[in-house]
Amino acid sequence: MSDRLYQERRGTDERIAIVGIDQRALQKLGPFGTWDRSVLARAVSYLNQSEDVRPAVIGLDVLFAGESVPMDGAGGTEAGEEAGPGEPEDGAGGTEAEEEAGPGESEDGDALLAEASGAWGNVVTAVAGTFGTSLVNESDGNFYLDNFYVLSLDQPYAALRKATSQGHINAMYDKDGILRHNLLTLRLPDGSEYPSFSLAIAQRYRLWEAGTDAARPPVDSRGFWYLNYSGLPGDYYEFISVADLLEGTIPAEYFAGRIVLIGPYAAGLGDQYMTSADRGEPMYGVEIQANAIHALLEEDFKYEPGNGIQLLALFLLLLGSGAWFKKRGPAGGMAGWMAGLALYIVLAKIAFEKGVVLRLLWIPLGITIFFAASVGVHYGRAIMEKRRVTTTFKRYVAPEIVDEILKQGTESLELGGRHTDLAVLFADIRGFTSMSEALEPEQVVEVLNRYLTLVSAAIKNNGGTLDKFIGDAAMAFWGAPLAQDDYVMKAAQAALDMIKEGDHLGDLLERQFGRRPTFGIGIHTGPAVVGNVGAPDRMDYTAIGDTVNTASRLESAAPGGMIYISRAVADT
Repeated sequence: MSDRLYQERRGTDERIAIVGIDQRALQKLGPFGTWDRSVLARAVSYLNQSEDVRPAVIGLDVLFAGESVPMDGAGGTEAGEEAGPGEPEDGAGGTEAEEEAGPGESEDGDALLAEASGAWGNVVTAVAGTFGTSLVNESDGNFYLDNFYVLSLDQPYAALRKATSQGHINAMYDKDGILRHNLLTLRLPDGSEYPSFSLAIAQRYRLWEAGTDAARPPVDSRGFWYLNYSGLPGDYYEFISVADLLEGTIPAEYFAGRIVLIGPYAAGLGDQYMTSADRGEPMYGVEIQANAIHALLEEDFKYEPGNGIQLLALFLLLLGSGAWFKKRGPAGGMAGWMAGLALYIVLAKIAFEKGVVLRLLWIPLGITIFFAASVGVHYGRAIMEKRRVTTTFKRYVAPEIVDEILKQGTESLELGGRHTDLAVLFADIRGFTSMSEALEPEQVVEVLNRYLTLVSAAIKNNGGTLDKFIGDAAMAFWGAPLAQDDYVMKAAQAALDMIKEGDHLGDLLERQFGRRPTFGIGIHTGPAVVGNVGAPDRMDYTAIGDTVNTASRLESAAPGGMIYISRAVADT
């Protein structure tokens, strides 16, 4: 994501020209390992024909490793061999897989290359360090394990080293195997340093152009700087081959005053890397050097803030986003989440253009996690609130009615009803009025609550719907809102339970208050209208009709402790 956002094709630098050791040169001159060093000596001589036409700098992106020098007795690797994955974060190092100009070199070829390279003092050659882990003893007697230690240094043979300046060509991958950083200087255990190949060339060009040193980019604690690529793979290559120089088909004047890079440009030479400029196509090492030189000359430097600063910013932003998500709910949270992602990406792009490389994943990922968590929290709260409201609602309305409303949705709350057969029960407490006159108000409420709780339990246990409490009376029905088998028998059983439990409660109340209320109950069955009755802003789910009225009249006529049923109930 960062590479796609930050890396843009910005155009190449006309001051830089690449001369490739390409497939055409290999076909004419044979495998690169068999070339005599006089071949490149002739190419350098052709470029440096005179003061008027010579390039400002010639960079030989080839490792002429005549010597491999161990550091403090540590062993080295063969020239051009990679040592470890070379990730700057974990300290492992690697070198560009440059082909050596051998074994076909001769003493004459060595001398010719050194002489041609030193004629004008404008040639830069390559060195490469081999990295590994070593125990380092400090002067104060302390020691530590250094996993970014230069074990050995591959450098040009003595004559060429004396005739040229050098820069290291170590290529360092990030942990994901992408080349997006460059090691500015290679520090040896003895304290000496080699600039990078690109920095050595940029410095020489600046001295030639303006008599000043090239500016240096900001580096991290390991000495790496962020490389902002200006071109994609192939952008810097003009299809100029070493063979063209040897044949003289490209005028030397074409390279006058420019930076000329000579390096491998054929797949078989193994000098290709996956870069942040384009993850789909590898880039040749010599093109990577061209991109780095362009960035150094243009002073196109990017600063990468430390993890601590970015973690602090992440913490503060997550505090704010967490408060927003908590306050706004899922809908407002989604708007804030989308806006936060978009704004941060825009901010990151603007910051990059201003020279600051922000981590693109941390804040969007953090905001996304917080948003997802807030949705989960709000959903959980909604479920808990729904349960709480449902539980509370069922204390005022029959549970069956509440469940039916929840199942059918808000449409079930519209005014209207339907015809159905019901069994309707009315129950009233006999002797309650006289008892309420003799007891304290708190005692009256206590007695009433006990009886109504008994009535409610009897109805619920027998599958009835408690329609309403009417003072010290209660109305219930069976057969709605859900159809029931034996609904008349269930109503009769509920009435019997009320009488039975009422006797037990009457004994208790008689001992406590000296009063013994009893139930009078009436039951009738028949057709009725069941549904929402009332006004749009205040309605009641109830049953109406002659069946209800008959059940009420039966209850009014029933003495205490008796159940009156209609002929229809008896026949059923």
